[in-house]
Amino acid sequence: MNEKVTLNSSGLMTHKRRLFNTNESILFWVQHCADLLIISATLFFFTFLKIGDIPANYRLLVVLSLFCVSVIYRRRGVYNRAYGFYKRAFRLLTGWFYVLLLLALIGFVTKNGESFSREVLLEWAVVGFVLQLISMIALGALYTHYKVIFPREIATLVIGTGDVAIKLVNNLNLDNSLADRVVGFVKSDDDLSAEDETENLPRPLLGRAENLRQVIKDYNIRRIYIALPVSESEIIEAMHIDLLDMNVDVIWVPDIFGLNLLNHSISEVAGMPLITLNESPVTSRRSHIVVKGVMDRVLAALALLLFSPLMLIIAILIKRESEGPVFFKQERHGLDGKIIQVWKFRSMHLHNDTEVKQATKGDSRVTRIGAFIRRTSIDELPQFINVLQGSMSLVGPRPHAVAHNDYYSDKVNAYLARHRIKPGITGLAQISGCRGETETLDKMEKRVELDLAYINNWSLGLDIKILIKTPLSLLSKEIY
Repeated sequence: MNEKVTLNSSGLMTHKRRLFNTNESILFWVQHCADLLIISATLFFFTFLKIGDIPANYRLLVVLSLFCVSVIYRRRGVYNRAYGFYKRAFRLLTGWFYVLLLLALIGFVTKNGESFSREVLLEWAVVGFVLQLISMIALGALYTHYKVIFPREIATLVIGTGDVAIKLVNNLNLDNSLADRVVGFVKSDDDLSAEDETENLPRPLLGRAENLRQVIKDYNIRRIYIALPVSESEIIEAMHIDLLDMNVDVIWVPDIFGLNLLNHSISEVAGMPLITLNESPVTSRRSHIVVKGVMDRVLAALALLLFSPLMLIIAILIKRESEGPVFFKQERHGLDGKIIQVWKFRSMHLHNDTEVKQATKGDSRVTRIGAFIRRTSIDELPQFINVLQGSMSLVGPRPHAVAHNDYYSDKVNAYLARHRIKPGITGLAQISGCRGETETLDKMEKRVELDLAYINNWSLGLDIKILIKTPLSLLSKEIY
């Protein structure tokens, strides 16, 4: 239900609207129903082809699959046409992968996995995805053809000429699923930007807010986006009241992005709008964090098994070259700032430095084998043990030494916000070239900026991308 009937103080009935309406397009439901049909029919087909019947456990599997697809595909935005084809195809692939992974976990927990034919499941997984992809392409082409034959455009105006207004117009122009056709911009009365600053707008400047009503009539405007900051709330409210008799849709796009946000979101509690400015992904996406934890531990165990011969050789070389332990443990900050012991291969001679100092070019403390394992990041292989212990993740902001955190915490904006998620062996900053010594404040600021971007855009798909790209970023000239 989108409305709730209540009584006001005078006893009259009023309607309380829900803050968020979940209005999916017809194409959404057609595509969703097509995928459910494909998944069901494909499994039944291969099951009947293999067994000659469709047993009860396969019928139950279909029900579970359809439920998982309905939940995961919607959360992954598989049907969101605001994305390009390749991004939607990737979201479909990752969504289908999560569905299969969740079904595998259910089968493992219930110990029913052995009752299914692996041949049937493999054929279903591959052919089911291919048919869903073909369906997405075909229905997308039909939708595009429909829009050409039956065009529907809504003349739209954007109030404001700031970064948010420009980004909004660019996004509206890219989203073929929307009927909004942006005619131009209108400056707010408080906008003091010079005329030459508005020459590069993606649409023409049609006037100021004082001429708004005339602009609406001249261009037959039917929808208005107000892209003004929260500080201009009085102007926004005045515009809203003034436009009530103009028969136009008025939508406010709040400019909250000037704030230093962390994992921000918009939600509703009892009809009240809530804008989350700072929230840990651990509390906001618990189900995904659980899946991430399972993936971390499984891959870490496999990595330790795979690299164990190399790690044994490195341990012997470290012992032969210099005295001291093979492993080096350093206190660093983990999730929520808690102190953790991070494992590494020892790459330096034993020394008694009272302060934690980053390694520099030609550092005499670094051994010969240490220089090699630091440059190739082999010294970090023991951190898979941290991942198995649960103190680290495969992907996340790199943990810095406690002394470095104390130094940078009051010099880099939002530096300690990196600790809202588990630290990782690799991360977005590392594959983007921000590795090695941070001898200047600018380098650390760039690394923190990428770490916060990772937290804000975190997903399992992003983790997989980073893991795939990590081997290509290991050989860096700035690792000493």
